[in-house]
Amino acid sequence: MAVQQRRNSKTRTAKRRTHYKLTAPTMVKCPSCGEMKLPHRACPNCGAK
Repeated sequence: MAVQQRRNSKTRTAKRRTHYKLTAPTMVKCPSCGEMKLPHRACPNCGAK
């Protein structure tokens, strides 16, 4: 089992965590009412696909 020999610097830790970010969800316009909705989901406004 590996045991850490030295403390990681803040810079090294930050470099590893650069990909730990949130992405905004993709939104599409509802074809019937024009409201923004998630793709492949029913529209929360009018209920259409």
